[in-house]
Amino acid sequence: MSDGALSQEEIDSLLAGLDTGGGGGKAAPGPGSAAGGASTREAQFFKSILEGTTGSQSQNLSMITGLEVSVGTPQVDQVQRDAVLQSVPEEVLAVQIDMTGGIPGDHLFILSKDTAVRIAALANKDDSLTDLDDMAVSAVSECLSTLTGTLITVITDRTGNRSIQSASAEGSYVPKAMARLPSGDFIRVQWPVNIGGKPEQFVETFSLSFVRDVVAAAGGGGGQPAPSMPAAMSSPPMGGGMGMQGMSMPNMGMYSQPMGGMYPGMANPLGGMSPPNVQPVQFANLAMQSAAPEAGNIGLIMDVFMEMTVELGRTRKLIKEILGMGEGTIIELDKLAGEPVDILVNHKLIAKGEVVVIDENFGVRVTEIVSPMERMSDMS
Repeated sequence: MSDGALSQEEIDSLLAGLDTGGGGGKAAPGPGSAAGGASTREAQFFKSILEGTTGSQSQNLSMITGLEVSVGTPQVDQVQRDAVLQSVPEEVLAVQIDMTGGIPGDHLFILSKDTAVRIAALANKDDSLTDLDDMAVSAVSECLSTLTGTLITVITDRTGNRSIQSASAEGSYVPKAMARLPSGDFIRVQWPVNIGGKPEQFVETFSLSFVRDVVAAAGGGGGQPAPSMPAAMSSPPMGGGMGMQGMSMPNMGMYSQPMGGMYPGMANPLGGMSPPNVQPVQFANLAMQSAAPEAGNIGLIMDVFMEMTVELGRTRKLIKEILGMGEGTIIELDKLAGEPVDILVNHKLIAKGEVVVIDENFGVRVTEIVSPMERMSDMS
């Protein structure tokens, strides 16, 4: 009993290249695996890595939206394209941020229109925003790029692979069937996010090859059960973050885990354990103690201006290379994508941070204060 018109489900199926005859849902598990490609151990190990980011991601979103944000425990499963299409609205904001460099793979965020519009309105401080125009899509894409950068930092700590990068975010508001989901089996992550008391959901997908390579590099492909390792590695930073929030130092607590990768030469030996997380607390105490005797005189110079600059990176070029530069020339710097930028006062390094967007301007969020000992050694 058809009048010649196609239903929305049939249109979606045709666009997705699926059989309209039925089925749907999750693909049957493949041979030799519990979920059609990735073993249960691998899936649980990757989930534990993601769980180690929830504290930092909550703080990231809180800074972007200006509201209290809580990112819950993610739900991780292995699915195929049709299972995702059945679980999301007819139109979605799809933001592609593929992984490149040391461990490449497909990576995609899927948000409902309502969730995307709300994040864009909060990020842009525009209560009148009701639609996903180019500016709104750009704002949400930048937000998701920040979350991806934090994940890369944590994966770098766990794997020791410092060449993992991400491609530029490409966001588009499209019918769900046009989202660039991986072919075959892939990993779906469903994030419960509470923004200002209102529940939202982020859907994130990873190609199987990326997940398996990360797990293998982090030592989670075999041996001891996966949950035991992540618990020991992720719990201290999250606990440290909570404790420091109680001390009115949220910025230091919110980056307790990513900061483990910000000390060159320390990330690999320590493997993201607690020592890097303890350092900022000690430095803060030393700074407060040393500042106390000078409190009587420092007030005399409080209104003196000092030049503050942010350095993205450096490189060395021959004179002939510099003279040959023109419009469109790409200059490769000595820092990897996702690494913290240097914050300098009067050309002296005092802190490190990450680049953010405030309205339409660039800004820097401080993630690490350089210790007094390091500053003294730089001046000598």
